[in-house]
Amino acid sequence: MTGNGGAAAAAPSGAVRLLDVWHKAECWLAVACFSFIAVILVLDVLGREVLAPLLQLLSIDAGPTGIFGAQRYSLFALVIGSFAGIGIATATGSHLVPRVAFGWVPAHWGPAMDRLADVLTGLILLAVTYFGFIFVESTHAAQLRTPVIDWLLWPFQLAIPLGFLSAALRYLVFAVWPSLRPKPPEFQE
Repeated sequence: MTGNGGAAAAAPSGAVRLLDVWHKAECWLAVACFSFIAVILVLDVLGREVLAPLLQLLSIDAGPTGIFGAQRYSLFALVIGSFAGIGIATATGSHLVPRVAFGWVPAHWGPAMDRLADVLTGLILLAVTYFGFIFVESTHAAQLRTPVIDWLLWPFQLAIPLGFLSAALRYLVFAVWPSLRPKPPEFQE
């Protein structure tokens, strides 16, 4: 509805600093994950499509020339980077927001409605986090492993509930200190 909910108390500097460090850590994690994906997939393709034919021309049998498990490693990095993106989108206010019900309440209710929306969103995301941890626990209990590289799945799946938890905690912080809520974009589709 509106950004930065009105005349609420200013946020403590520690909260501002914590959110800033938290946001930067998630951004670095996402950049590292997506950079890893790009590098490993390019090297895998170059190995199979450039190095292998070149070695064949030279009559050198080098065996497989791609990177073993590159697609699996990339998938794990994608899960981690994508779920870090949930917190990043929350921190920057870049989620897509349907504007269907925005005119249903008087404009002067905006700050209160924003806080209510932040609390409800935070609570819903905490529920999703809970079920995410149940999902990870079931994978852990079953000791499920990924094909090809035979790694346990649950450590990578932890990114799922942690991504939702990150967003949930941010929304609850926004409800307590609306001044920390990111301003909505000037134009949103």
